[in-house]
Amino acid sequence: MSVTPEQLVQSIHGSGTRLVLAVTGGGSGAIAQLLEVPGASRTVLEACVPYSEPAMIAWLGGRPDQSCSEPTARAMAMAAYLRYAEKGSGLFSAKRVLTFFSLAGVACTASLATDRLKRGPHRAHLAIQTGAMTISQSVGLVKGRRSRAEEEAIVSCLVLNAVARACGLEQRLETGSRDDEPMEEAGVTAPTPWQDLLAGRVEAVQQSGPTLPADRSARVVFPGAFNPIHAGHRRMAEIARERVGQPVEFEISILNVDKPPLDFLEIQRRPGQFSPDQTLWLTRAARFEEKSRLFPGATFVVGADTLRRIADPRYFGGDATACQRAIERIVARGCRFLVFGRQEEGRFVGLSDLDLPPQLRVCCEDVPASEFREDTCSTDIRRAEPP
Repeated sequence: MSVTPEQLVQSIHGSGTRLVLAVTGGGSGAIAQLLEVPGASRTVLEACVPYSEPAMIAWLGGRPDQSCSEPTARAMAMAAYLRYAEKGSGLFSAKRVLTFFSLAGVACTASLATDRLKRGPHRAHLAIQTGAMTISQSVGLVKGRRSRAEEEAIVSCLVLNAVARACGLEQRLETGSRDDEPMEEAGVTAPTPWQDLLAGRVEAVQQSGPTLPADRSARVVFPGAFNPIHAGHRRMAEIARERVGQPVEFEISILNVDKPPLDFLEIQRRPGQFSPDQTLWLTRAARFEEKSRLFPGATFVVGADTLRRIADPRYFGGDATACQRAIERIVARGCRFLVFGRQEEGRFVGLSDLDLPPQLRVCCEDVPASEFREDTCSTDIRRAEPP
């Protein structure tokens, strides 16, 4: 059903959905249109334009691989959603309580016509995040067909249409795009365990693999982003299994200290890399202190770079005391670390190269380069892929 922008925004304001918006590179006109129509205070919790690189890093909580990409749009929408999902109804009066399913994060990152030569395509990526679903949309605009203002008008319409969809509305604006500029879309409605994990109602979900005794004397846990999993990861798991004599349990945290949070599309994709007989946990354990609480007595499989961060106060807001106490809790829970060397800035860094607190170092076992060395990393693999 086609409507005017004002009619659509009126319906949005009457939908009962609360919105957090983040747009960069294009689509800011949608924010203005939402605020120009009376009733915006019922709808818009916050709108942000993280235009510069530092602003984007601050919004996401980490540096994206590419500023204008479908994964970055999804990460922006998830970051928008989490800004208020985790604050709960304390922000509102008893008569206007924010419920979990009435909140949506909507985001757009675009690369449009500019006053300088642009090598890449003109495109926009949008995403919607709620407590139950993730949706992404991508559209390419034919280069040279329109002015910057005309491309901006299209993207702003796309953002308003995404907002309308997030609000459960059927109405849509005519965007002005043509048949040779199709939209690609992906989406997933999350199963209840994933929704509970995102909402914080549970701390961990076993995604695959056999049920293992919780009280066994030894266990091996391999935490990672696995984005993507590669031969180095598989060899590390094999060495860990041989050394400890226990099957390896993989763990992916949907939250991370220095990376964007995972959305439902990403949560769906990454487990698909593992076979059904491999034990995989999805958790909310961003730090190893939290992982040690979920997996007491575990031997954690880590790279030297990860182990360094465990002892770095920067990952505790610069609080050296908090960092020290976290290490003490990890040690008290009987956890250990099997440490694999990593290639960093042209040199191989192993356990012996790290400056660690003595109580952390004694919990570590080194895997020498003669036994394992893999210079390929997931980041390099992702950056080699086309945008």
